[in-house]
Amino acid sequence: MAQSIRRAIDLIRRSAERPLSLTEAADVLGVHKSTALRILQTLEAERFVRRTGAGTYVLGSGLIELSELALGSMDLRQFAAAPLRALQRETSHTVHLAQLTGDEIIYIDKVDSPAFDAVKLPSRVGRAVSIYASAVGKTILAYLPPEERDRLLSHVVFERFTDTTLADHDSLEAELARIRERGWAADNGEHDAYVMCVAAPIRDSRGLVIAAASLTAIEVIANLDQLKSSLPLLLKTANQISSELGYTPPSAEGPDGS
Repeated sequence: MAQSIRRAIDLIRRSAERPLSLTEAADVLGVHKSTALRILQTLEAERFVRRTGAGTYVLGSGLIELSELALGSMDLRQFAAAPLRALQRETSHTVHLAQLTGDEIIYIDKVDSPAFDAVKLPSRVGRAVSIYASAVGKTILAYLPPEERDRLLSHVVFERFTDTTLADHDSLEAELARIRERGWAADNGEHDAYVMCVAAPIRDSRGLVIAAASLTAIEVIANLDQLKSSLPLLLKTANQISSELGYTPPSAEGPDGS
């Protein structure tokens, strides 16, 4: 198995250097041409390679997109690291950074609160978060183009995790409209009843929302209203990160996002 994976990786690398014929691909893979064709078809379906009009295979857009996502995540984490840690020190709450990666919203950074030493939050860097039952998920969803939002939600099976979960499309859409109007999102125990959260959007140089930063606390430490009192700091931090990414807010927008 390991050898087959190495050969497939080698095949993708070779296709980036020059077009490969089916015979050449079979030689790289060390298999019969019929087997090589099935492997190429699988790679083509995932857009790791592309079949040209001449019948050869070249590097596909899928791997390029993954590379861009990885580079984007690294740049975003780099620019966000210092502001997020300053936010955690100022508020004493756990801070998250989440980004849309493919069809999932993934935590790409987390700054833990010392107050959570005894009770650990379920969040973890690299883990996907609920796209509709989380503050960061709703923030990113709210600012997506409608067709992209509809595409993502078409794969969602709504589940009621708690009494406050928005477990149907209409309720979620109404909430997303409110988020766009006020500029931030809240999670009132919608996935885990004891976890409260507020989140704010992060924009790139084009003004597109590409991520969200959040403040999180368990309810016995801070209820939702108490978390909301830190919204000015959260919005300021999100705007600071957006500025680092090249975003220039409209002149009417103040430094706290209002």
